[in-house]
Amino acid sequence: MAVAGVFTATVSSYAETAISYAKKRNSESVKRGYRVLTEKAVLSSDFNQEVFDNVWQCWPEALRVKAEAASAEQRREMAFARYGLTPRPEAPEKPLQYVVDAEGNWTMNCFSCHGGSVYGKPVAGAPNNRFALQTLTEEIRKTKFRLGKPLSRMDVGSLVIPLGTTNGTTNAVVFGMGLMSQRDEDLNIIAAAPKKFVHHDMDAPAWWNFHKKPNIYIDGFAQKGHRGLMQFMMIPENGRDFFINHEDDFRDVYAYISSLRPPQYPGKIDAIMAEQGRVVFEQTCAECHGTYGSTPTYPNRRIPINEIGTDPVRLTALEVEGRKKYARSWFAHANEDEEQTTVVDPDGYVAPALDGIWASAPYFHNGSVPTLWHLLNPSKRPNVWRPASEEFDDEKVGLTTKVEQKVPFTELDAAIRRSYFDTSRFGKSNSGHDYPAELTETQRRAVLEYLKTL
Repeated sequence: MAVAGVFTATVSSYAETAISYAKKRNSESVKRGYRVLTEKAVLSSDFNQEVFDNVWQCWPEALRVKAEAASAEQRREMAFARYGLTPRPEAPEKPLQYVVDAEGNWTMNCFSCHGGSVYGKPVAGAPNNRFALQTLTEEIRKTKFRLGKPLSRMDVGSLVIPLGTTNGTTNAVVFGMGLMSQRDEDLNIIAAAPKKFVHHDMDAPAWWNFHKKPNIYIDGFAQKGHRGLMQFMMIPENGRDFFINHEDDFRDVYAYISSLRPPQYPGKIDAIMAEQGRVVFEQTCAECHGTYGSTPTYPNRRIPINEIGTDPVRLTALEVEGRKKYARSWFAHANEDEEQTTVVDPDGYVAPALDGIWASAPYFHNGSVPTLWHLLNPSKRPNVWRPASEEFDDEKVGLTTKVEQKVPFTELDAAIRRSYFDTSRFGKSNSGHDYPAELTETQRRAVLEYLKTL
């Protein structure tokens, strides 16, 4: 790749830039927020160090043979790569995505989805487009059986609730819906009959645009506040008092997420073409996605589903009654902004801010479009594709991919099988957002160049 050397240097320095920026924004609260995410377990443990160190023994034979001949450190690196985990900057032996305590207990944190890599370089706040939660859980469960270890709630729950059918996406929305169905509005645990939910995979949004959003989620239904960040703590072991006692922790988490900003594009940019793209963008795209530069604007505009035309499953999966219950709940009253209200019946999806868009592939809320070039060329989006490597496709701007005819369901390695994205499956359509088709090819190339500058 022509920009490989520049890219490495830029992303390596981005971590330092983010830390420097954080120091200027209520630095103590920001630092505490990061420590809460990486050092404070707010859920029951998923597994321990012994289990993780032995998980390689249930891998497919060829990989298992390679792991057996490797050192313990090399096996850890292989496991991190297989499951989409990244080393923590201050403690590389630990993954950013899990709290690992002094006794060696591993507990998932928010970075599991929101702490990924930007084309092979770990960046906190980047969508984790390689997270293989379903495969990790299945292989941890097999390892526990072999070692005679007790199963966790995740091990058992994943037998009935899919965790994610494609690497890099998760069924996270349904996790929250299921947990909320077992609570009243004041977060007291109630006896409620199990509900059926519409399972659907989602691509995690980049945290570096959190500071721009007045509301959260792709449909913008929930007002933003520190309490809303606490929903995934609703396991039965955590009673109402647990949430009250941890509010200050999540005020700090809120400060940390708000402090994040995107990396800058590391390669060469054609300044003349990018300026041409800016003009086209501001004429055709800015009404929904906002403007950028020294005086940025963000309209936070919700686009009706019959206009945007993207996959509707996420929108319809959340029932109005469930949204109303959330609106009455403790989560919806953090008083971050008293003018905000819960939208109980949204009619579409909110056009996201595009800061750092080049670094957050794949695209659409379900992660169905691998590059910005494919987003801008709707008729050429692949039906089945998979990441070919972690390298950056600087021509199409996004994931380096291989287009396939179909998913090889005969592939025995689940991690490989789940690396394929099949847009014909439920909730995974790559249709919609056809507006770029109205542009000329020259205009699309110019817009693509401009998007690198954001």
